[in-house]
Amino acid sequence: MALNVVMMGPPGAGKGTQAERFAREHGIPKISTGDMLREAVASGSELGTLVKATIDRGHLVDDETIIGVVTERLAREDVAAGFVLDGFPRTVPQARALDAMLDGRSPLIVVEIQVPDEELVRRVRSRRVCSVCGTLASAFDGKASAADVCKKCGGALVQRTDDSEQVVRDRLKVYWRETRPMIAFYHERPTFRAINGAQAPERVRDALISAVTSACGAGTARKAESKA
Repeated sequence: MALNVVMMGPPGAGKGTQAERFAREHGIPKISTGDMLREAVASGSELGTLVKATIDRGHLVDDETIIGVVTERLAREDVAAGFVLDGFPRTVPQARALDAMLDGRSPLIVVEIQVPDEELVRRVRSRRVCSVCGTLASAFDGKASAADVCKKCGGALVQRTDDSEQVVRDRLKVYWRETRPMIAFYHERPTFRAINGAQAPERVRDALISAVTSACGAGTARKAESKA
């Protein structure tokens, strides 16, 4: 059975890192919204030209266009064994469209990484970036401060201007406003799982693998029932 996985989680939950690692360890592509849009533009296709024109005007890519980009991406041969989606779907119409794309294929597994807002704020406030090489010192590297130096090049660590507490809280408000309806859309499915992201990355990885394994079993059972 192919591993078709959607990763959900608020800013700072470690969703992107976990998605990339899971995809690498299972030999399937990790597909992010940003990657898909850049590839579409680079392809020079009719759809890519439309995406470029939208971005050049400073507008957000609408549901219909991003659905077209994802449909095109999921039709490629490299997703035959599955994929990990990061950043899509973002709305219920996008989620419904993804269901249609996967009709007749392996079940969709949705994993939500849950982290309390206050922990997310703490993580981002603890985050520092090297002023020389740009390497990120995460909250899991210890209590990074301006007095510390980059482990890679020895450059000074600084806090990014967009890592302020107010900016983080504003992002979280937007995330919950946009994402709660989608979580509700998936929540009752037998292949939906929520895991605790408020722990060390290795433990989150283990929880993610257990969740996907469990969801695979539920998906196989549901598929068998539907054929009976």
